[in-house]
Amino acid sequence: MQQEMIKKALDLFHEKKYEDALNEFIELSKEDETNARLLNNIGLCYANMGELEKAEEYYYKALSQDSKQAQTYVNLADMMFKQRRLLDAIELLQNAVYEMPQDVTTHHYLARIYMEDKRYEEAISTLDTVLELAPENPDAHWDLGMVYFELGDWYSAIANFEQVLQSVNNNPLIYYQTGLAYEANNEIDKAVSNYLKSIAINERFAPAYKKLGLIFKIRGDIEGAKEYLKDYLQFELPKDEKEQIESIINNLTEQNNKEENNEQKS
Repeated sequence: MQQEMIKKALDLFHEKKYEDALNEFIELSKEDETNARLLNNIGLCYANMGELEKAEEYYYKALSQDSKQAQTYVNLADMMFKQRRLLDAIELLQNAVYEMPQDVTTHHYLARIYMEDKRYEEAISTLDTVLELAPENPDAHWDLGMVYFELGDWYSAIANFEQVLQSVNNNPLIYYQTGLAYEANNEIDKAVSNYLKSIAINERFAPAYKKLGLIFKIRGDIEGAKEYLKDYLQFELPKDEKEQIESIINNLTEQNNKEENNEQKS
């Protein structure tokens, strides 16, 4: 009977009928007041209903019954993060990793809060721990790459982005970000290759067209630059951005015309 009630409550929750789900979970908790999972689910219902104080109360009740329940730490930290209570979230997750030193999820979420708070050295240390626990974790390599990119360590950023691409090679954003790192490291051919791959995966990935257009412009390939910048203009852009790109294309056209005139005169 209890399993049927739990299934019903979970189904209601997944249907986003949070108040109905809450009533079911509360009824279940009357028979099992120390069940940390039920207390966590009550907190989750309250959080989705916007009753954040009640949500926090029940998350802490859940942790008082089971201090090694990773999902409750993550749920509570996520709520704190959305409230911009970064220090509270960090303190909570530091307690979590102390309680569960082998748990990847809480370490990783702590690293992301460090990143948000610009505590990059602590983020790197925590992400290194994540990768010791789960060496092939592409999300951790991505986050580590982003930290190194933010710090201007292009070589380390590239190494981590390339590691992500070993297991995730169908995401245009990953190729684009890898391209940015290669471009920052002055490896332009590799940057172009990655920008082209991002477009090959998703021809609607607008930022790559702009990057390619500007690189070809710098290289003096006027026709190539115009081609990619005109493609970029086909996307919905802010007025200022559109005007800026149109101005670049016009300047390129004028430059091309001057070069052709000079050739004819010579």
